[in-house]
Amino acid sequence: MKKYFLIGFLLLVASCSGVTGTGNPTPIVNRPAASSPSDETGDVQSTAPNAGRATATLQPASGSTVEGQLEFIEQGGVVTIRGTIRNLTPGPHAFHIHETGDCSAPDASSAGPHFNPTAMPHGDPAHEAHHAGDFGNITADERGEALVNATTTSITLLAGPASVIGRAVIVHENVDDLVSQPAGNAGARIACGVIKW
Repeated sequence: MKKYFLIGFLLLVASCSGVTGTGNPTPIVNRPAASSPSDETGDVQSTAPNAGRATATLQPASGSTVEGQLEFIEQGGVVTIRGTIRNLTPGPHAFHIHETGDCSAPDASSAGPHFNPTAMPHGDPAHEAHHAGDFGNITADERGEALVNATTTSITLLAGPASVIGRAVIVHENVDDLVSQPAGNAGARIACGVIKW
């Protein structure tokens, strides 16, 4: 009787522990939890351990030396983009998010067109009619350095049609005139970086 009682007690303890398998648990770092599936675009669901924070490392394109690091932070439905971009010519440069997270082409054409899930015309991000990926211009100082500090509700880091995870940030050679279609007559793509968790 004691033998059966002991076996029953051990089975009860094991079932309550929630432990399955053997060996040490594997830490989850920068990837979705097991209960947080990704969709076919790689968008991570909101229960990811680092939900709300992503980065993009900008690399030179079109023969430039432009580089930089950006951080994307989402809180309460507002995304803040901040960071530094270096080796620009002084003055304004167009700054956009593009559809495809592929910077492999020498001119970054592999990043595709502007990210535009709502099928809007290109425009000023301060106005209602603009691509979700339209961020206007950044301005480089006399050293060729631009500090980025922008906020938006047009995009998200979480899963859904407005998610920018896996898409590309592009810096252009020229100013975005905020009017010309489809991309503001902004010239060559001189830096590209993929947005990642």
